[in-house]
Amino acid sequence: MDQSGIGLWGVPLAMLAGAIRVSTPFIFVSVGECLTERSGRINLGLEGTLVMGAMSAYGTALASGSPWLGVGVAALVGLLLGALHAGICQLPRVNDIATGIGLMLFATGLAFFLGKPFIQPKAPNLGAIDLGWWSSIPQVRQALQVNYLFVLGIALAFALAWALKTTRWGLIVRLAGESVDAALAIGTHVGRVRMIATAVGGSFAGIGGAFLSLYYPGSWNEGLSSGQGLMAVALVIFARWDPVRCLWASLLFGAAGAISPALQSVGVTEGYYLFSAAPYVLTLVLMIATCSPERSLRGAPGELGAVRQKEMRQWPGSMSTRAPIPGPGTAT
Repeated sequence: MDQSGIGLWGVPLAMLAGAIRVSTPFIFVSVGECLTERSGRINLGLEGTLVMGAMSAYGTALASGSPWLGVGVAALVGLLLGALHAGICQLPRVNDIATGIGLMLFATGLAFFLGKPFIQPKAPNLGAIDLGWWSSIPQVRQALQVNYLFVLGIALAFALAWALKTTRWGLIVRLAGESVDAALAIGTHVGRVRMIATAVGGSFAGIGGAFLSLYYPGSWNEGLSSGQGLMAVALVIFARWDPVRCLWASLLFGAAGAISPALQSVGVTEGYYLFSAAPYVLTLVLMIATCSPERSLRGAPGELGAVRQKEMRQWPGSMSTRAPIPGPGTAT
């Protein structure tokens, strides 16, 4: 029996708490990347955006005393980084993936450089909703502390899914991602649509970073994200480019990340580092399971596949024998 007094019930309780807390950055980054990719653009730089958002939110909250102002600044920083990525990708012969990796390295390095003064000081944290008020058990009350950003992330996932399916704006975004020719035929400025979608997606990732530094774990350091931005991008493929599925997948990853501390809470200490690797192993397994040649493009926006095929044909010695795909390509 563990010291909490609730025995093995501590494991599912801790996993519930982990699903609530650890999943929040995944929700914002994956939903943001889902919006970006539905417009036909890929942004692998969201890991850097997540880190930069965490640093800017923490620094702003420390200087102003307002954590919510920090969230707003993180959203603005993510918006600017997303717009930068989209602007560069619209230049001729620019590769989305290479640009995203470059942006990730740039934003991460800039955050580490500018964030050095914020490692020691303690900034004010975001508050939480006490959903466990009815219980007299401290562990239950702590597990049911729900941050406001988690609720916002849930609402955002459902709102984006609704908007993509039922609104004119959503139709335009999906059309830009499915067929450039069809979007141009109805007078849509595809470059502008992708610019807005990528910038807004970056803004969501910035908010996810603010959660990391201002609530859980609630501090700023250079190892804060642990690759969550890249894992969230993988979630979009697993979720088949659906915002609500991104939400459920994020909760799954949050629970996986809580396995190790949950087992520790009941006295299981052997294999601690092995269980800590559960989210990364889950990412690898899901990518292998969902990205077979028969299933990899199921549900993917058509322009993402077109971009990949055209890039393969640009390399010398390419084995592709398919006919060239018309359209403006990645510089759209």
